[in-house]
Amino acid sequence: MFTRFVSALVRAIFVVLLIATPWLLLPGPNDSAPIVLLVAIFVGWLVFSEYMTEYPSLIEFRDAPPYNRLRFGALFATVLVLTLIQRGIAHPSPISELFTAISHVVGDALDFPFSPVRLMVLSLPEGAHAVDVDMLRRTSAIAYLMSLISLVFFIFIMWLNGWPRQNGSFNVWTNLPTFDPTGGGDVVGRLNRDANLYVALGFLLPFLFPAFLQAAAGIVDPIAVAQPKSLIWTVSLWAFVPSSLLMRGIATARVASMIADKRRRSMDRDTEDMHVFG
Repeated sequence: MFTRFVSALVRAIFVVLLIATPWLLLPGPNDSAPIVLLVAIFVGWLVFSEYMTEYPSLIEFRDAPPYNRLRFGALFATVLVLTLIQRGIAHPSPISELFTAISHVVGDALDFPFSPVRLMVLSLPEGAHAVDVDMLRRTSAIAYLMSLISLVFFIFIMWLNGWPRQNGSFNVWTNLPTFDPTGGGDVVGRLNRDANLYVALGFLLPFLFPAFLQAAAGIVDPIAVAQPKSLIWTVSLWAFVPSSLLMRGIATARVASMIADKRRRSMDRDTEDMHVFG
């Protein structure tokens, strides 16, 4: 019980730190700090309560590391890198200059026609300052690259360690608390259908989100490049959500494959028993 409490508390602290990072590191007025603090405490409490309970209700693959650790680490790293790049504008340091130089290289490499990065840049209104265009291009590129790296790393771990069963048994229903096995239809078919949906959404969202921003440009200011904290979270979520959906789709397909394999082995054993006792 004590170990579970400490583990849940540490996770909650890291989540609070993630949400507060741009407000802690970036200079300037923090008028929205109370709201950010409330959001951070709420999300931290949600994570704490989920990991304190024996059976989760929202967080998937809680007992199948490093799925959630990898997703959290990718988002935290993206927010931290973008924050350091923004901080380097007013307070340059060797680490911020390093990430800024990397962002220039990655921005030039990923800004090609019809790429998600190019579409994000085109979502800016006409007449946007060249500095704002360059900042959005560089931050989008490095965030998108980090999301791709996390996705490739997850696939490598799944292939190398036989995830999610590298640590022994795997409880499907505990690790998929939002999936109702009694919802009707074959479980394997439903899992594969959900996996295909997640993969399709993960692939399309980086292209659809800039189109949505362009459509909303006449109503609101979709990307406030002049507001670093807003830019950091907009770009981070634009890159994180699709890669997270892709991971979820791949993981769900993996679980469906495990169930199907277990069924086949069970049928093979039943067939062998029938031959032996028949």
